[in-house]
Amino acid sequence: MTVTAADAASRAAQILARPATINGLTVPNRIAMAPMTRMFSPGGVPGEDVVSYYSRRAAAGVGLIVTEGTYVGHDSAGQSDRVPRFHGEEQLAGWAKVAEAVHAAGGTIVPQLWHIGMVRKQGDQPFPEAPAVGPSGLRIGEDEVTGKAMTQRDLDDVIGAFARAAADAERIGFDGVEIHGAHGYLVDQFLWAGTNRRTDAYGGDLVSRTRFAAEIVAAVREKVSPEFPVIFRYSQWKQDAYDARLAETPEELEAILAPLASAGVDAFHASTRRYWQPEFDDSDLNLAGWTKKLTGKTAITVGSVGLEGEFTQSFQGEGAALGSLDNLLDRMERDEFDLVAVGRALLQDPQWARKVLSGRFGELAPFDAASLKTLS
Repeated sequence: MTVTAADAASRAAQILARPATINGLTVPNRIAMAPMTRMFSPGGVPGEDVVSYYSRRAAAGVGLIVTEGTYVGHDSAGQSDRVPRFHGEEQLAGWAKVAEAVHAAGGTIVPQLWHIGMVRKQGDQPFPEAPAVGPSGLRIGEDEVTGKAMTQRDLDDVIGAFARAAADAERIGFDGVEIHGAHGYLVDQFLWAGTNRRTDAYGGDLVSRTRFAAEIVAAVREKVSPEFPVIFRYSQWKQDAYDARLAETPEELEAILAPLASAGVDAFHASTRRYWQPEFDDSDLNLAGWTKKLTGKTAITVGSVGLEGEFTQSFQGEGAALGSLDNLLDRMERDEFDLVAVGRALLQDPQWARKVLSGRFGELAPFDAASLKTLS
């Protein structure tokens, strides 16, 4: 049977236009905007250009927006004064305007709460005197201690910062929160044996290494309403260590995810560089697919959606050709995962979701790395 362009368009609309539920939140369709650091918020304050940036994408059909990473209220959390912060009166007022505009455009939105840990370098903004902190004071790929190994007080302070940010998110009108536990940043530094060499209750085996993340989730869960969604983003890979893995088998992955689910995670955002790649041998399931199978929780996939080249090439100024969505639709039709987060394609084209949902595939364009320099 010949599949026509109209058939393909109808299939995309049927599969992606279905509503999805995350705890008490109904997302109008299956398309999410992936978090992407933009550095257009001087002083950590999102301005009117940031308001327009997110609301344009909601108006064009993105069901769930996950904001760029926002620093929690801990002095060591960040490394730039142009990355937005999720603490401070002026900063939160700016974010309240973002949430209001996204809702007015028909979308839903959650902030991504972020602490970079040992990625920070001495003297970085916005608080130059703050030290780099981590589970063992180690940077990715290094054995020399160059930062501060966190004390119990440090751990409690950071846990409290995440909890306060989540409470503020609900107070100012956001629809949930996402905890950034991926890509070699602080929470992930605890999850990964390469950076966590602790011998106390926060280090050692797989389950012990999840304790810090689980305590953040539990603290967040305690500060927000029972129906308020808590999303946890995680990855196997780390920046500067793309081959790193938290889990070599499904059993190991389950050991990591189960404590987080029990602590109160409603959805997992499983970050991969190429969503179509199987995660373990003898199965076609990707990381999000395994996450849903093992936890029963809502799962979000991500990784070069709609494009051929992966995102790391864009940092060298390289573009990416268009890629087929057929594999994605096949997986979503099987309910392998629940939502798909779109990064570069949606960063470049605010109308991407509308074009895909209406079958206007011919209007999609290859990715141009120049779009990273603007807030279109």
